[in-house]
Amino acid sequence: MPIIKLNINQNLSDDEFDMIFADDILPASEIHFTPVDVSIIAARYLAEVAGTRVLDIGSGAGKFCVIGATCTDGYFIGVEMRLSFSEEASHISNVYDLANVQFVHANITDINFTDYDAFYIFNPFQENISISDRINDEIPLNKAFYEEYTLYVKDQLDKMPLGTRLVTYFSTCTEVPQSYHMQGSDFGGKLKFWEKVV
Repeated sequence: MPIIKLNINQNLSDDEFDMIFADDILPASEIHFTPVDVSIIAARYLAEVAGTRVLDIGSGAGKFCVIGATCTDGYFIGVEMRLSFSEEASHISNVYDLANVQFVHANITDINFTDYDAFYIFNPFQENISISDRINDEIPLNKAFYEEYTLYVKDQLDKMPLGTRLVTYFSTCTEVPQSYHMQGSDFGGKLKFWEKVV
């Protein structure tokens, strides 16, 4: 059982972890889901304090949230527009009886960021503008949506209190307000750690 192996701090490959996904979800993992080693480092930065409520913006089938809930004492909430992915994530959390993770099927513009303490972003709106590496046609190609969602996230993050933590992975960082300063990076600069300082 992949989660059990992760829970006892044994090395876990992405191929092993991804066995938890249904066959129709699995092909999306290699490109669109955060790798295990990246997830662990990001989650530990975001949920350094027990009970921290971490929002994963565009959580897919829940890989980052499930790993974060397993390797920290934080509470991970994933918001995802694809109903099939959100349902798969909820199914996985139920199968593994994870009490500190929750998945919400919603548009990011329906989410009030003040309900959360820290945030994770893995390029969630790219599918609105990119024709390559698309999961399916469920998310429309629409630059206006990309700009709307990006600006909404940026505005919400800017309203958060000082000390709020953010992690971005493979991001252009257009959704990161100037009030956040980068505290460090990893994986060749692809993973960036931020904190609100202004």
